Amino acid sequence: MGLFRTFVFLLVLYLLQGSNTSLVQLNNNGYEDIIIAIDPDVPEDEKIIEQIKDMVTTASSYLFEATEKRLFFKNVSILIPENWKENIQYRRPKHESYTHADVLVAPPTVPGRDEPYTRHFMECGNKGEFIHFTPDFVLGKKQNEYGPAGRVFVHEWAHLRWGVFDEYNEDEPFYKAKSKKIEATRCSTGISGMNRVYKCQGDSCISRSCRIDSQTNLYEKDCQFFPDKVQNEKASILFMQSIDSVVEFCSAKNHNREAPSIQNKKCDSRSIWEVISNSEDFNNTVPMVAPPPQPAFSLLKISQRIVCLVLDKSGSMASDNRLNRMNQAAKYFLLRIVNGSWVGMVHFDSSAYDKSQLIQIISSNERNKLSETLPTTASGGTSICSGIKSAFQMIKHSFHQTDGSDILLLTDGEDNTVSSCMEDVKQSGAIIHLIALGPSADQAVIEMTIITGGLHQLSSDQAENNGLIDAFGALASGNTDISQQDLQLESTGLTLTNDHWMNGTVIIDSTVGKDTFFLVTWGQQRPDISLWDPSGTLMGGFTVDTNSKMAYLSIAGIAKVGIWTYSLKKAQVSSETLTITVTSRASNSSVPPITMKAKMNKDTNSYPSPMIAYAEVQQGYFPVLGANVTAFIESQSGKMESLELLDNGAGADSFKNDGVYSRYFIAYRENGRYSLKVQAQGGTNAVTRSLRNPLNKALYIPGWVVNGEIEGNPPKPEVNEDTQTALESFSRTASGAAFVVSNVPTNSFPDVFPPSQITDLDAKTDEDQITLTWTAPGDDFDVGKVQQYIIRTSGSILDLRDNFDDALQVNTTDLLPNEANSKETFTFKPGNISEENATHIFIAIQSVDKSNLTSKVSNIAQVALFIPQADSSPDENPQNPSPGENHHNTGVNISTLVLSVVGSVVVVSIILSTTICILKKKKNVSRPSTGF
Repeated sequence: MGLFRTFVFLLVLYLLQGSNTSLVQLNNNGYEDIIIAIDPDVPEDEKIIEQIKDMVTTASSYLFEATEKRLFFKNVSILIPENWKENIQYRRPKHESYTHADVLVAPPTVPGRDEPYTRHFMECGNKGEFIHFTPDFVLGKKQNEYGPAGRVFVHEWAHLRWGVFDEYNEDEPFYKAKSKKIEATRCSTGISGMNRVYKCQGDSCISRSCRIDSQTNLYEKDCQFFPDKVQNEKASILFMQSIDSVVEFCSAKNHNREAPSIQNKKCDSRSIWEVISNSEDFNNTVPMVAPPPQPAFSLLKISQRIVCLVLDKSGSMASDNRLNRMNQAAKYFLLRIVNGSWVGMVHFDSSAYDKSQLIQIISSNERNKLSETLPTTASGGTSICSGIKSAFQMIKHSFHQTDGSDILLLTDGEDNTVSSCMEDVKQSGAIIHLIALGPSADQAVIEMTIITGGLHQLSSDQAENNGLIDAFGALASGNTDISQQDLQLESTGLTLTNDHWMNGTVIIDSTVGKDTFFLVTWGQQRPDISLWDPSGTLMGGFTVDTNSKMAYLSIAGIAKVGIWTYSLKKAQVSSETLTITVTSRASNSSVPPITMKAKMNKDTNSYPSPMIAYAEVQQGYFPVLGANVTAFIESQSGKMESLELLDNGAGADSFKNDGVYSRYFIAYRENGRYSLKVQAQGGTNAVTRSLRNPLNKALYIPGWVVNGEIEGNPPKPEVNEDTQTALESFSRTASGAAFVVSNVPTNSFPDVFPPSQITDLDAKTDEDQITLTWTAPGDDFDVGKVQQYIIRTSGSILDLRDNFDDALQVNTTDLLPNEANSKETFTFKPGNISEENATHIFIAIQSVDKSNLTSKVSNIAQVALFIPQADSSPDENPQNPSPGENHHNTGVNISTLVLSVVGSVVVVSIILSTTICILKKKKNVSRPSTGF
């Protein structure tokens, strides 16, 4: 149960994240509004709060020095779980929420693995999602394994804030260096240590030299790098910040570009400091003269949810069936919001009208009462500020403050007076969520959602796309426990003319089924509704609301697992738009449900820059692989584009098999808002990699070398990361936040989109040939087929990266490109490398499309021109430490060493004596005789 609750907390936070959820601001060199949230399942312990303060305080000083006196932590909010006891120091949050948490303090996702990590799956230089620390780590119980908490925080902050990656690689821990030796993957190479196989059984440990694998010509799988405890090297924090001397990031002058680190692979071999130096944080600050102040902390405690619906009933809402569609979606929201929430309602046109004071939702009675206050007619102008101010007054009337309350604002019109209440919104402490309906909804309100941390959703006038239902549904659950979160299984619609039927199926898997809810809407007349469960039983009992033109059915208990079939027959009308929405909740508190989250990489974009659509499919907190995932992107006028999202580690997808499905979006049709909806289907090919290590984490320290001997840490818990469990079939639907695109041309679209960068180029040698493999890009990023590939080689990685056009070109006449996302293979014999004393051949590819547009140069692959030699050292050193010792001495046994030395001296003495005797004898024999 405890493990599931950990999944629950992390998952709720994770599902609520948007494309830019952090509220952190940089002001006068200091980071403000950092949010550190404590998991409700963490047992109450005030030491955790104090340790968080200590961690951030020490981290601030460390960060200040590491960034050359530019950046520090100014103020931090600590979110206290609702189930902890009240304390006079705790205040109610304003905009702060679990949704916007930068750091999560929660139990480990896998028992026994307390590795600090940052969730980051976007491109180099893009911000991450959040940092995860476990309670044991925060309390200092894992310092031996990961180093001081403050230093680790700076390591993870670099991942989170600047989008850099680790300077090690657990999949490629060693590489063939230009020194013709095998080196540990690290930065900088000035960090010294030993490469050893270190095994312990009970109190007995054995250390031996690493052997070379005949297949890879690198060290064997069990070989590890043990750093020297005492060092002089200052870099790098993104390799091993736990070394006392390390106080800097690797820069261009000491960056190890040879190493197959994640940083090199994802950031074009640029150093950490080069990426940081190009960030907005760096460019907007100058070094400080005086030391920074210590961080300030606020303790905030989560409490009950307060929501006010602020609904537009102006005259424009009478067109395109907007008023009725809004009422359908609002009623759906009221039917699905969790018990215990407080809900009120305000209508507005040119004035505002309080229709219902705040009511606590206890049963269907309160839901029905609120539904009865929905607007029935549309008329008048649009005064958004009137509606918002009225909502503030309503909340203050009941709770004396608006801190932390939610304003759910729907509008379809423009209001040139919105700026008049912007300051009120800033000071309110409330969170403004905007649902923009149609192409004319006021753009200025977007600023309100940004400054308050609210969600921005879009629905077009195309009712069959079901945008309003999706938008209200995304806001219904709030920050509730995952067991009460609505998970959308289906959301679809169809406009019927000649065809009379809308038929389909919905899969209910075993991880959901509780409170399963079917909603059907129509535009004119009620259709015939038929629904069959997996056993073929026809389901009855739909509640029909003829006024709102909707019908719904809530399945009692746990819905049957399997395929549910529906059939909607339109009434005798010429044209009808029907939609169906299906939601459900977790069926069992001990089994985490399969979930999905959708987002774009940016909230705003300017043509022709590409965007990236992301969908994360998970069970609990582990990735679901092999799903079929499709994104639907709709413009504000209702034009729809679909994209198949991929988890192949190529193109827009940063990491293969991490459960994050990605694809470039470039099919811009107009300026303005766009919405995102993603559907996922899992069948027999879907699996979950349940024990995959998270990426972007602090490196586990296996031990230290002290005076030439290894002092080992407890071994890392062994898990089989390749374990995969087959999943049953499932379906999920999720909506992302709206985004805005500008500068789209109104006339013809010229070809401005080059092929995407190849990011997974790999090279292998076979005698005198090199075989390359990569994933094919497309004519336009990852769509279509490129015209040709340009492959070049060099003996210098920097020359190849910075002067690609001058490098030696490979003959690719016989290389015919395949369709995007296909696997490409090419074998060639390398030409002569011009660089003297070259030890490697570095290889890169550039793609060219039919308009002669070229891609970015690919990641750089390399092959070594030599076979390295292993370290020479004693082969095995068994150790039997004395009882009570805290570490295992893996050096050479002293008695054995003494006996070996004495024996060697004796043998050498005998050999020397014998040799002298023989030489003397020979000398006497050969000496000439003399006579007198």
